[in-house]
Amino acid sequence: MDLRDHIRDIPDYPKEGIVFFDITPMLSDPDAFRHTIDCLAEKFKDSGATKVVAAEARGFIFGAPLAYKLGIGFVPVRKPGKLPYRTNCVTYDLEYGTDTLCMHEDAVEQGEKVLVIDDLLATGGTAEGMLKLVKQSGGDIVGIGFVVQLGFLNGSEKIKDHEHCFLVEL
Repeated sequence: MDLRDHIRDIPDYPKEGIVFFDITPMLSDPDAFRHTIDCLAEKFKDSGATKVVAAEARGFIFGAPLAYKLGIGFVPVRKPGKLPYRTNCVTYDLEYGTDTLCMHEDAVEQGEKVLVIDDLLATGGTAEGMLKLVKQSGGDIVGIGFVVQLGFLNGSEKIKDHEHCFLVEL
């Protein structure tokens, strides 16, 4: 199955000159969604991971079912003030500013093997932020996966020291 066929291009969104790559057609097609999770699971089945870490909101869409499929735990990474327990937080650079991500301080144990999953790799800021959170907790990153990579933005440079993959490159 060619997953690119299930990604809709929306020109001039969120602003003129930008093409937004919409994954909702992939999500609404049960065969395409299942295929996406199955492909990610196949890539990481031998990683030895015990947790999947994913950022809100779209990372949750793929991270949680992947954790279920692999039979491992899921760790949500959220914006400040959204998690009820003590958190570690990191602020990272975006193309036009900064953002902050937080994770429960006890979500990943020292030496635990972790997969970092997100829907899209663009400039790499969110991925880099999640990597920092996992490392702060003492976790060992055994893989990073994305459904889509926007190769022209060179986000993979920020994660080049880690094993990573993507299913569709745009």
